[in-house]
Amino acid sequence: MRHLLISVMVLVFCAGRAGGQAALPNEVVATNAATATNSPSPTSETEVEHPWAFSASVYTYLVPDSREYVQPTLTADYRALHLEARYNYENLDTCSLWVGYNFSVGEKLVLEFKPMVGGVLGNTTGIAPGYRFLLSYWKLELASEGEYVFNTRESTDSFFYNWSELSISPLDWLRVGVAIQRTKLYQSEFDIQRGFLAGFAYKKMSFTAYIFNPDASEPTLVLGVGLEF
Repeated sequence: MRHLLISVMVLVFCAGRAGGQAALPNEVVATNAATATNSPSPTSETEVEHPWAFSASVYTYLVPDSREYVQPTLTADYRALHLEARYNYENLDTCSLWVGYNFSVGEKLVLEFKPMVGGVLGNTTGIAPGYRFLLSYWKLELASEGEYVFNTRESTDSFFYNWSELSISPLDWLRVGVAIQRTKLYQSEFDIQRGFLAGFAYKKMSFTAYIFNPDASEPTLVLGVGLEF
């Protein structure tokens, strides 16, 4: 009888331990793993998206037998929206403000196109539809910008302006090519001026030198500095 009572007491004690003991270490790991899987991971620090892109450029014109001048341009892009401001572009002491649409297509052969419309104020006053165009493949680039200014003061002074470049970049920092321009900003014996360009890039800055009408006795020199930010 005593042995029976001892056996019963042992069984009760073991049952109590089995029902109330803590989980084993491997069970704790499994539980934590399940919890970690089901719970959201902590938010990691990511780079804040900046949809705005800005650029600034300044071109210095060294024109023989004419006034030397500086031509600055500022641009701002927000996704499909393009904004631009120019000074001394359509005429001296004249500014123009632009709004346009950014369009891009392609991967290896990339086409970027910006149709724009602008208002011109200063020595020349008018309305101008225009464009910016860039076609790139491998190390080659064909770039062009143009506008037709409808002069609201004198319709006979309406005019088409154009600047185009064809260049190749044999090195990441070097660009060489040819350029043409058609402008009424200063007097020239050539209706369309042709020339050569050489450009250098360093980080987000670029430096470009142009020589127009190289066969003339006094060619026109243009020095440009650009910055993207």
